[in-house]
Amino acid sequence: MTRQIWWKDAVIYQIYPRSFRDSNGDGIGDIRGIIEKVDYLADLGIDVVWLGPVYQSPNDDNGYDISDYRSIHPDFGTLADLDQLLHLLHLREIRLIMDLVVNHTSDEHDWFQESRKSLDNPYRDYYFWKKGQNGAPPNNWKSFFGGSAWAYEEDTDEYYLHLFTKKQPDLNWENPVVRNEVCDIIRFWLERGVDGFRMDVIPLISKRLDFKDTQLNSFPEVVEQVYSNGPKVHKYIGEIVGRVISNYDVMTVGEGPGIHTEVGLDYVGTDRGELNMIFHLDHMYLGFGPKGRFDPIPFSLNDVFEIFNRWDDAMANEGWISIFLDNHDFTRMLSRFGNDQNYRIESAKLLVTLIMTLRGTPCIYQGSEIGMTNIAYERLEDFDDVESKNFIREALEKGREPSEILELVNRHGRDNARTPMQWDDSMHAGFTSGHPWLTINPNYRRINVEESKNDANGILHFYKKMIAFRKEHPVFVYGDFTCLFAADPIYMYSRSDDQQSFVVVHNFGDHRIDMPEIPKGYGYHFSSYPNDQARKLLAPWESRIFIKS
Repeated sequence: MTRQIWWKDAVIYQIYPRSFRDSNGDGIGDIRGIIEKVDYLADLGIDVVWLGPVYQSPNDDNGYDISDYRSIHPDFGTLADLDQLLHLLHLREIRLIMDLVVNHTSDEHDWFQESRKSLDNPYRDYYFWKKGQNGAPPNNWKSFFGGSAWAYEEDTDEYYLHLFTKKQPDLNWENPVVRNEVCDIIRFWLERGVDGFRMDVIPLISKRLDFKDTQLNSFPEVVEQVYSNGPKVHKYIGEIVGRVISNYDVMTVGEGPGIHTEVGLDYVGTDRGELNMIFHLDHMYLGFGPKGRFDPIPFSLNDVFEIFNRWDDAMANEGWISIFLDNHDFTRMLSRFGNDQNYRIESAKLLVTLIMTLRGTPCIYQGSEIGMTNIAYERLEDFDDVESKNFIREALEKGREPSEILELVNRHGRDNARTPMQWDDSMHAGFTSGHPWLTINPNYRRINVEESKNDANGILHFYKKMIAFRKEHPVFVYGDFTCLFAADPIYMYSRSDDQQSFVVVHNFGDHRIDMPEIPKGYGYHFSSYPNDQARKLLAPWESRIFIKS
C-alpha cells in the first residue's frame, strides 16, 4: 500500500510558544527560541508543527483572546521572525499550522471596542448583545471558565455573550460580514505560506439563537447539547473551506468539544468538504464531573479503551481523527494515563507506542518526548491559568478549604502542561536566562532533553524509533483496525492491510501478567523494553508488537 495523503502520513508536534524556548532572557518563550530548536524538531522526525497562538493579545487566556489577527505579540517576536521560522521548517520538510481562534476575539479587538460604543454602531452585530431579564443575564448559560456566560455593559444596558472569559466575547457568525472577515484572516496567513490551521472550539461558532435557559445540570452535557453542533455550524465551516481553504494544499484540524461519534462524520466525512480531521475530546473529558474538570469523578482504563474503539468504528474509512493524549488544555499524559513515579520511562514508551499504532494522525505535545510530568505547586498564588484562578477564587468564596482547592488544581489544572520545556539541568532548565513566566518543574535536573539524548534506552530515542516505525509501515496509517482484547490492564489490537499485518499488545499495569493469546501466524517483532527476548510474561507498562509472517 502506497502513501496517499500527507496530513494522514504526518506526525504533529504541538508547541506552546510561551513555554518552549526563550531566546532573549525575558522569561517568555518566543519564535526565535523555536528557530534555535528547528534541528531538534527535524531530528525527532516530526512532519508538522502546530504553533499555539502568537498573535497580538492581552493574554487573558494566554493568547486565545486575540486583539489583532495579523500582528505578532512583541513577547513572541515579529512577522519577520515568523516568516523565518516558516522558511527554516520548510527547508527541513516540516509544515507549520497555526491556531485559528474565531469563535471569539479579545474585548480589546477594534471590532469589539466599536461594538460596545452604542446600540446602532456598525460593529454592534459582530457580537451577541441582549437585554437582561429582571436585572439578571439573558439566560442561565455558564462560561467554560466559571460564572455566567454573559457580561453587562452599563453604557448600553445590554449583556454580551462570552462562553469563555469576560475578555473573550463570542463572534456572531450569523453576520455575513463577520464571515468575510474570517475568510480574509485565513487568506492572509495561507498567502504567507502557513500550511493549515488547528481550529479552536470550532463546533461552537453556530449559536442556538433562541438562547433558552438550559435545564441540564451537567456542564459537559450543556457543551454537547447547547453550545456545540449548532444549526448552521456545517454551513459556516463549508463556507470558509469552499471560499478560501480549498484553494490551498493545507490541513485543517478542528478542536472538538461537544463532538461525539454520532456527529463526527458530519465534520470530517470524505463527502462533506469540511475539515480534514478532528481532535475529539471524549477521552480527555474522562473524569470530569457535572461541574467540569475541578469536579472529578472516577474513570477506568476500560473507559479509555472503549472510546478508542468507538471512535475508530465511527470513522472507519470515511473520516479521520488525530490521536493524542495531552495538550495545553489538559494535564500531562504521563501523569494522567501512565505511572509517572515508579514506571515513568516504561509507561512513556507504552503511551507513544499506542499513539503511533492507532488509526489517525498522531499529535505529540512538547515535552512528552522526554517524559515530562505534572507539577505540584505549594501555594494557590503560584497558578497562572485563568480557569484555575477563577475556580480558586470561587471556591474560596464558598468557604472551601485551601488545602482541598490546592490538591484539586494541582491534579487537574492546565498549568501542568504549560510549565516550560526542560532542555537541560542548568538554571531554569535551559529554557531562559531570565526569570521564567511560570515555575519550572523541579524535576528538570533529572528529566530534560540532554539527559534523554544521552540514554540510548531512554524515552527520547524510543520516540524517534516509534515515529520512524510508523512511517516505515503505512499499514499504521491506512490499515484496518480490529480490537482483539480490551480489559484493564490489557489492550490488544491488529492493524492490517493487503501487504502487512501487526498485532499490538499493551500492559497498562504495574505488574507482570500473562501474555494474552496471539492469533496464529504472528511472530514477535519488538518490545518497548530494551533487549527483550519475547518473554512469556508481559512486563509492567510493556508494549509488544507482533508481525504476521
